[in-house]
Amino acid sequence: MRIKLAENFRAVFYAPFYATQARGFFAQQGVDVELVASANPGDAVAGVLDGSIDVTWGGPMRVMKAREQDSGSPLVSFCEVVARDPFFLVGNASLAPFDLAALPRLRFAAVSEVPTPWMCLQHDLRGRGVDPSRMDRGVPRPMAENLEALRRGDLDVVQVFEPYVSIALAEGIGDILYAASTRGPTVYTTLIATRDRLARNREGFTALVRAFADMERWLADCEPAALAAAVAPFYPGLSAAPLTRSLARYREAGIWARTPGMSREGFARLADSLVSGGFIASPPRYEDCVDMSFAESVK
Repeated sequence: MRIKLAENFRAVFYAPFYATQARGFFAQQGVDVELVASANPGDAVAGVLDGSIDVTWGGPMRVMKAREQDSGSPLVSFCEVVARDPFFLVGNASLAPFDLAALPRLRFAAVSEVPTPWMCLQHDLRGRGVDPSRMDRGVPRPMAENLEALRRGDLDVVQVFEPYVSIALAEGIGDILYAASTRGPTVYTTLIATRDRLARNREGFTALVRAFADMERWLADCEPAALAAAVAPFYPGLSAAPLTRSLARYREAGIWARTPGMSREGFARLADSLVSGGFIASPPRYEDCVDMSFAESVK
């Protein structure tokens, strides 16, 4: 069985996807996976819709938005892999202990590459009595440039993911002020396909989800160094030490799902964040956006 699987973009918190291939879990289930690169986050969804690829991984926010725009949208999420928010606020150590309510008074730069981190963070801020619409989120720049601005002292706090967190700590640029994972389950990354494609190749997609289930069981007991060794070829610009530290931090934060089943609590939290941020008008029904049948069949 051959399946074209598109990556969303290359990121350390996506390590489980690469580990599934590197450790041979796809092959063990009889699935020949062709990993297709995506130029920009979310671009692969168009390939899912036009049939040029079979499945992609990415944020369920795209499925929710498609559902709002068209109640007959064929897109559906299945097989949860990243179950908590992998982003952090990093800033001057003198700001600790840190309260999110203090963020509007600081020179802050939010993530500009993808929308979900800010959508979730702005919802956290609302919970602390902050109106995020009145905040200055800084000049839209890549995370690497924001980290450099933090290094120069031009910013007080930046929103970043790994390996920028580990780099900042190792170089003494800043400390972790807030880990978004601490808000609780937030469905962050799942597989996304069309209902028709899933129905036409149910055997293949069941095997695909079974491979991810095997990976998640392996990952639960895997030491960060072993995970780093498995996925290192996918991160040629990152040496072993920062990669291992990054993966260890994510493991400790519990961002990766233990099973392919998609959390209702995490789905609801993401939907509420998207509504409060104005990305969608109302929370969608779980059943309209999620196909749990594959996860349930591989228990």
